[in-house]
Order: sequence, then structure tokens, then C-alpha cells
Amino acid sequence: MSEEFEIVREAELRATPEEVWDAFTSGTGGWLWPMEYEPREGGAAPGGGTVTVWEPPHRFTARMEGEDGWFNQLEYVIEGRDGGLTSYRYVHSGVFTDDWDNQYDGASRHTDFYLHTLAQYLRYFSRRPVAYAAAQGPAASSASDAFTVLRHALGLDEASQGDSVQLALPGIEPLDAVVDYLDPYFIGLRTDDALYRFFGRNAFGAPVGIALHLFGEKADRDEAEHAWQSWLDGVFAQHP
Repeated sequence: MSEEFEIVREAELRATPEEVWDAFTSGTGGWLWPMEYEPREGGAAPGGGTVTVWEPPHRFTARMEGEDGWFNQLEYVIEGRDGGLTSYRYVHSGVFTDDWDNQYDGASRHTDFYLHTLAQYLRYFSRRPVAYAAAQGPAASSASDAFTVLRHALGLDEASQGDSVQLALPGIEPLDAVVDYLDPYFIGLRTDDALYRFFGRNAFGAPVGIALHLFGEKADRDEAEHAWQSWLDGVFAQHP
């Protein structure tokens, strides 16, 4: 059964309205996956959608529509504040066609993690060139304990948010990182030149995943993606 949803978030960021606008619309992969918007009202949006509002640097809306009233829409309202701050209002609305509670819970939790990553990006890496890479776990990583297995493989069983950690993983260059996000569904690690994001999507019926936002001058997307995919496959190679 189809049912509409709405996810709303508001926050302030230490950035200019133009920086926040660029982060939401440029699609470079600095905090989300890469995507392109045609910069005008009526322009093309990812997935076959349409830009319905384009008022830089203050308002932006993109919408996809389908059969029987189905739609998916993202809306951003951006306002400059005193003291070098910028506020935003983010609204994701649309229609879920089945398993509404699980889809809403997953979308809501992902929203919080993505918007946290946005804040990290704007604070530490704003407008820096970025290479985006991603890896998805095998079918075994959909198991109920898969994210616990992944956290253990990272060596973060005893870690807390805000901790400084060192990772020494097979096939991966050693990492000195800060745990910038940690809950039962997601892990965020920040280094001097990257954001590493780990997704416990097994909680929502999908494999676990990894996203890498690499800001180093010598970042190699293909090399990083291959290394992390091999590591992730190895973690679950013996997992039933």
C-alpha cells in the first residue's frame, strides 16, 4: 500500500550560503555520491527528475514523478545568519510503496548520517577536489549481525565517538582517524584527507556498504575502491 512520507531536518553550519549551496547542488561527491543537476528551473535532475526551483544560493528543489501519484522530492532552503553561520532546512518527501515503517526508518537514519557528513565536509574539506569511491558487501553481509562483524573487523569494538584511532587492515594503507560518527547503524571516520563512511544497511534488508570521500592530491579512486572492496569481501568470506 502506498503512503506519503516527509523527513525534515534543520541545522546551522559554519559556512557561507554559497558554500552550502555548492555542497547541495554541485554533486562532486564531497559528502554524498556524485550527481549532476542542470542549473536552471526545468533542468534535468538525477534519476530522470526535474529541477523545479533554482534560486541560488537560497532555494533549490528537485522532483521525480511516476505512475499513480508516486513522487520523490528534495527541497533545500538556505539562509545566511550572523557570525559566519548559515542555516538550512532540508525536506525529503515522497511516497513509499511497501514496508513503509522500515523504509521510513532507513531513510530517516540515513538522512541524519548524510547531513552529519555534510557538516564534516564543510568544516574540514569545503570545495576541495574529491575522488569518490564505494564498496558493497556480499550477500552474507545482509545478516542481522553483519554490522557488528564489520565494526569488529575495523577494530572499533571499544571505540566511542570522538576517539582517535589507528586502523591496520589487510590490503589497506594504515589510517590515523577520528571517529566522527558512531551508532548501531553507521560509522564515520575522518582523517586529514578523507571521510570514510560505513553503512549498516543490513538493518534495513540490504548488504552493508562503504563510501569513501578522498581529498588527497594523489587520491586514486579505482585503487581505493578495489582495495576496500577486496577487504570487505574478505571480512564476510567465512560468514554464513
